[in-house]
Order: sequence, then C-alpha cells, then structure tokens
Amino acid sequence: MRLLALHVHDFRNLPQVQLAPSAHATIAVGQNGQGKTNLLEALYFLATLKPLRAGRLSELVRWGSQGARVTGRFLLKGAEREISVEVGGGTRQAFVDGKKASSLEDYFGGVSVVAFTPDDLEVVKGGPDSRRGFLDRAVFNRFPAFLRESREYARALKNRNRLLREGHAVDAVYLEAYDETLAKAGARIYSRRRALMAELAPRAQATFASIGRTVDPAAYGYRPAHLDGDFANADEATLAAMLRECLSARLRRDMERGFTSVGPHADDVSVTLGGRSARAYASQGQQRALVLGWKIAEIENLEAAMGFLPLLLLDDVSSELDPERNAYLMGYLARSGAQVVLTTTDGSLVRGAAAEDTLWLDVHAGQVVVRAADAAPTAG
Repeated sequence: MRLLALHVHDFRNLPQVQLAPSAHATIAVGQNGQGKTNLLEALYFLATLKPLRAGRLSELVRWGSQGARVTGRFLLKGAEREISVEVGGGTRQAFVDGKKASSLEDYFGGVSVVAFTPDDLEVVKGGPDSRRGFLDRAVFNRFPAFLRESREYARALKNRNRLLREGHAVDAVYLEAYDETLAKAGARIYSRRRALMAELAPRAQATFASIGRTVDPAAYGYRPAHLDGDFANADEATLAAMLRECLSARLRRDMERGFTSVGPHADDVSVTLGGRSARAYASQGQQRALVLGWKIAEIENLEAAMGFLPLLLLDDVSSELDPERNAYLMGYLARSGAQVVLTTTDGSLVRGAAAEDTLWLDVHAGQVVVRAADAAPTAG
C-alpha cells in the first residue's frame, strides 16, 4: 500500500494542501499551533473516518467554511484507488473513485494507517478510557469491520442507558430485549479484542525486552471485568450468554445508577512490568517504552496479517522520547521501508528516519510548503 497523492480542503486550519508524499518519509516541520498535527489528522480521518482528536465533526471544518474535504489516491495491490471524505453540517460522507461508498468495507478496501501521538505515550499512566481507546484503534486497524460493530454496540448501550434512567417505571420486557442486542454486540467486541491481543501482546513484549532497560518482563492483557467463565476459550455465543447473565445480575445496581456498569465500554487493558502494575511501578521512561513496544508490534502484526505495511503517522513523538529510544524508533522506521509521515518542531530529531527521497515540508499558519531539494533540515 502506498499513498500517491493527498488533497486537503478547509480541514482545521488548512485551506488547501496538495502533496505527492515520498514513498518513504515525509517530514513536516513547524512550530506548535501551525497545522502540523492537522495535516496528520486529515490523513487519519481519511483512512479511518474517525477524528484523531476532535470530539465533534464540526471541529474539523475550517472556521468560516461550510465544509471540509480530504482526498487520497492510493496504490493498492498494483491498482490505483481514490477515496474521499467530506464533512459538513455535522455529518460525513465517504466516496470511492468519485462515487458514494456503498459500505464501510467498500470504502476501506485495504487502506490501513497506524498513528502514534504524544497522548499515546501517556496511555499507561492514564485512565481506563484512554487504554480502551488505544486498544480499539489497534483492533480497528486489524479488523476494519470493527468500526461498524462498535457503532452497533454504542447504539444498543445508549438505548439501554436511556431506559435505565427511567428507573422502576421501565417495563422489564424492553430491558430484556436491549440486553439481548447488547450482549450479542458486546460478544463480538470481546472476540475482536481478544484476537488482537493474542496476536499483538507477544510481539510487544519482545520489543519491550530490547528497549526497556530492565530485566523485568512486560505483559499486556485483556479480560472483561465482572465476567465469569473461561474467557480465553469461549466462543461468541458463550460470551454473549456470559454478558447477558452479568447484565441481569447487575440490573438493580444499574437501575439505581442509571447506566450500564458492565460490558466492553467498562473494561480496561492491563499493562504490567515484572508482574506489577506498570502504571504504579514503572518509571516514565519504562511506561513510554511499553507504549513504543506496542506500536512497533502493531506495525509488524499488520504487515504479517495483510502482507504489506500500513501508512504510519507520527505526531511530534520524537520530542517526547529520550535520545536512545528515539534513535531506536527512527532506525526502525528507516529499516522497515514503510511509508511514514512525521511532524516535528526540530528536524534534527527525525533525521534518522530520513533518506534521499524524503519530502521535507514547512508548515506555518496553515500553509504547507515543500522545501527546496537542497535545503538542509533545520529546527522549525
């Protein structure tokens, strides 16, 4: 997979951007607040239909504009394919080769992207929400149908919570109907997360062993909270039954509180170092190495599963890593041969990922300008 061309129109603070990215590294240099991250978010939104940071779609549209559009032309298995996404009026529309996409699966069609941001580096010491989001981004990359499946679960959860807020006035028959829908959708999410963790965790643990600077082994795990039974080996029908039973057992509590207290939305990812909580006992450097190990494992796992490397997006990560781990990451990117788009405030931090065909960009006040071929990378 390769991104051949990118066109961005009225996205965030970017009025117009047209690029032919390098087959290897494209590096955007600029001070904070100029639009570097917006360029990466445009690419991420194009490839996933999900904002990287925004809470609402309206935040993606440039101030004073009616809508935003991002278009990318990709080389996929020897054939060129163009996808576009438009945002306006709080909604999004996806297009494939100029025609409205018939389904999410039709739209994605093999396009895959892995993003790595400074917020990711804080995920170990953050709360369960951030770790769930971190896990689910990896699940979506591996199983694109997960976007549709997670939306089905979210709708069922919203409806059940609405009924719970009605308290004892609600008819139990209605709740049972939503429990059935929620359990079935939740079982699929459990299954997807479990499959991803089985593939990814051994790779992440091996990578951490080489960069963690400790003899203590890392471990990444996922097991749903409050769920009894053999989670590791249960099929989806059994998982659904387990979740239904748990929903029933906690119904009184849920009615008193007005929300559903069990299910994939309430779970956490365990990250340990030497058998102890990494959040409580790992140093900041070790916590970041744990995340770095996960991200490298995700890249390698996608290559093994799909037969090609995903597009990599790194948003000013180098400034947050110590020199040794940053050098490891830059070296890994250069050796991998992956197509990568990096942002930085200081070009010297990412020179290790650059090559002769690197495209250097200067970003200032929403304007993205290609540097002259003979212009040496300098601090932004």
